[in-house]
Amino acid sequence: MKNKIITLVKYFKFLYYIYYYIMSGFISFLKFFVKPDNNLILFNSFGGKKYDDSPKVIYEKMLNDKRFDKYTFVWAFHDPSNKKVKGARIIKTDSLSYYITALKARCWITNSGIERGLNFKGKKTFYFNTWHGTPIKKMGTDIDDDNKSFGAKKQAEFDIMCSQGDYETNIFSRVFNISKESFLCSGLPRNDKLLNYKESDCIKIKKKLGLPLDKKIILYAPTFREYERDNEKNCILLPPMNLNKWKNELGNEYCLLFRAHYEVSKMMEFDENGFVFNMSDYPALDDLMIISDILISDYSSIFFDFSIMDKLMFHFTYDYEKYSLNRGMYFDIRNKLYGSNNEDELISIIKSSDKDISKTISFRKKYVNYYGNAAEKSLDCIYKNIRR
Repeated sequence: MKNKIITLVKYFKFLYYIYYYIMSGFISFLKFFVKPDNNLILFNSFGGKKYDDSPKVIYEKMLNDKRFDKYTFVWAFHDPSNKKVKGARIIKTDSLSYYITALKARCWITNSGIERGLNFKGKKTFYFNTWHGTPIKKMGTDIDDDNKSFGAKKQAEFDIMCSQGDYETNIFSRVFNISKESFLCSGLPRNDKLLNYKESDCIKIKKKLGLPLDKKIILYAPTFREYERDNEKNCILLPPMNLNKWKNELGNEYCLLFRAHYEVSKMMEFDENGFVFNMSDYPALDDLMIISDILISDYSSIFFDFSIMDKLMFHFTYDYEKYSLNRGMYFDIRNKLYGSNNEDELISIIKSSDKDISKTISFRKKYVNYYGNAAEKSLDCIYKNIRR
């Protein structure tokens, strides 16, 4: 029932606005009675869904940084019952304790938002947002008013936001209405690992996942379609792929890792058969990128992250016109990378691939200007702004 209510509030503007004004007013009222804690840092990832991504990288680096020895760390989750984070206190999002903790905190660290779609901020809070990817699809105020993914009503109050390049800085400064001086030109902390792995790490990950060591790996990681939902408003994924065909054509040389977007509640059903493996629930996307030889996606920000490893990338844009009409995009990915809107042609391209990564390199040089040491730069920035 709770999930249904959240979905209704998220995707129906009238209900969202009621929630926004009533709850924002209530939290702002609480601010008069909450004393700030100069030693408290609050984390979440994807609003409270997971313990991962750049906030996790920053947190684990903080644990080993003496500058942060005096600080108390709190992680917020939608379901804290099965979460354990070494060195941190766990709280539940959308609880009174959560909002009081948020108002107390000297620092917020997230890759999406702390405010749960509301408008509030602690009296002394430093808001550090890594975000979770460079956009191909339109964001925030660039999205049409009738789009199912309408943006939050409030203006972003980020003090600092991480950036991978000038391209995304220009977009995010506009859609979040924050100055370009508020961006940390660092890259994403989660991507540091992509440049610092060894072949032994690849073998270890493959063994842990039960993957064959003698085959190349294709990672298929499409984004979600907010306009494709079931009767309960759950986001679904139904890509037109004949996985038996893929196995017959590519199975001798490759295996396929299928990774659905975290917004997808229901996806196409398939049997893991030694060729295709369902990795949608595997928590570490960076592991999957590290072990993969080829990335296939559509309109996902994963292209930007994967490009820094200089590996093959292909687009599979079977619904380009529909997606472009319903969501809108900043550029046509079909003009930037090899690929196809037809699976037979895409399979043929993969089979005849001569390891030409020139398109990947051109893509990286155009869109990703900063990477490699983002976590260290983030910690320096955070400490500089919250130290007393």
